[in-house]
Amino acid sequence: MFLQRIGSKGIRLGTLFDRAAARHPANLVILDHDLDIAPQLGRRATLTELADLVDDFASRLWSVGARPGDHVVVHKSDGFDISLLACAVARTGAIPVLLSPQLDGATVAELIRRVGRPFLVTDRDKLDHHLPAEVFDLSREVLLASGEHEGAVSFASLAGAERVPAVPMPIDHPTLITHTSGTTGTPKLAVHTGMSFQARYRPQATVVKSAVRRSEPVAVHVSFVHSRMFTAMPIAILQGHPLIVLRDDDPATVGDLFAQVPPGFIEAHPNSFLRWEVLADDPRGPLANVKYFSSTFDAIHPRTVNTLLKGSRRKGRRFAQAYGQSEVGPIAARTYSLKDGTDFNGRCVGVPFPGMTGVRVVSRNGAPVSKENPGFIEVRSDGRIVTYLGEHGRWQKQVNDGWWRMGDLGFRTRFGCLHLLDREVDEIPGVQSTLEIEDKLFTRLPELVEVIVIPGPDGRAVPVVCTQDDAPLDELAWKSAVVDLPALGAPVQWRLEDLPQTATTKIKRLELARLITDAPAG
Repeated sequence: MFLQRIGSKGIRLGTLFDRAAARHPANLVILDHDLDIAPQLGRRATLTELADLVDDFASRLWSVGARPGDHVVVHKSDGFDISLLACAVARTGAIPVLLSPQLDGATVAELIRRVGRPFLVTDRDKLDHHLPAEVFDLSREVLLASGEHEGAVSFASLAGAERVPAVPMPIDHPTLITHTSGTTGTPKLAVHTGMSFQARYRPQATVVKSAVRRSEPVAVHVSFVHSRMFTAMPIAILQGHPLIVLRDDDPATVGDLFAQVPPGFIEAHPNSFLRWEVLADDPRGPLANVKYFSSTFDAIHPRTVNTLLKGSRRKGRRFAQAYGQSEVGPIAARTYSLKDGTDFNGRCVGVPFPGMTGVRVVSRNGAPVSKENPGFIEVRSDGRIVTYLGEHGRWQKQVNDGWWRMGDLGFRTRFGCLHLLDREVDEIPGVQSTLEIEDKLFTRLPELVEVIVIPGPDGRAVPVVCTQDDAPLDELAWKSAVVDLPALGAPVQWRLEDLPQTATTKIKRLELARLITDAPAG
């Protein structure tokens, strides 16, 4: 990281929209939904209007006592106002703690307890139907983004609060707390600083600046509570791109919006891109203007990459795949083009960013690391979080002389390319890479919309499959597709919406394996 540090002033979320509006005051943010905290703005707002909105809600927070160093938990119904409220909290010098709308009430209560009597920003629906009553005792004050509820203060009642200036905070001060995916249990609370966020911003901003023209819209479909949102959003608005923010990934809705406002760059979750394969053949050409597709959250499958690239008509179009983690940000990256076809090695996740990130693979048994003997993937970056809130010992266990253990298994080629084979917790004895098997099945069976290889009750690898429109799996096609693969158990077919997912639409493999094991025979 020396290139991540030079001249860094930190991400400065509290004044992000002020600075963007000063450069590009009339630039638009286009939404597919209304904001709960400001429905009057509609679905197209200028950066100037959003800067004023952030200032307004920061002042409302200040009026109820939010001050520098305080924690403000935001857990409300899904929407871009979650991200805007985070900026408003940061503007007061307080620390936003973002909890996914998908978390269950008991988990939210446990995380609020871990924070230690924070302010809680939520809404009537969450209090009426999802959160336990104890959140009132666990919180210093409960504030409502929408609706009314006994014992809570509505933001609407605080309208007209005296405006207060933004509070600058040191670059190494916590600026945001997000939570991990929770694929292996209760989520951990990851503490980011202004410096760590800026360190993540730089490599990604460099890529976007060189990839598309400033006038081209950037579309983002990212969890509003995820750290990625707070690098993707600043890149777009500070560089002057119109920003399209999607809450939903329904192909019909997305196709309508992209046909009206064709993006030049799209950042989304891998499973959303999978759903959007149908847009490649849409006669309106909603993907026709895309120069770059980008994803950082999970494995992306070759079939999806190739299909989306075919949906664009831009010369030199690319799909950028980054490898990283909530705790460290993007670490390595590579791009794909149509020339790579549908059978490229999806396990190759690229090389580190020169001068910014580092990667090493440590042997598990003293023998040289290879595809047949994968090792622990460890990384270095100034984008690394500084602790897990309330669990610093847990954070320390993943740090080794400045190197961060990713929890993944892989190897590096003699050319330096990093290959990711599996998560440590997902490794199945006798199976070299579950992800590689999934890549091949996706390519060979176009009707699949999801396939997850997990350990079955007897330890054998079992594929869980979801098909287009829940059509019965073609048994003959399946047998042909798996003929040269490691021995697999009989496929188990599920509906896609029934699979346990994280806020970033990753499948919770351990939970799925438990559900399969506990399911009655047949």
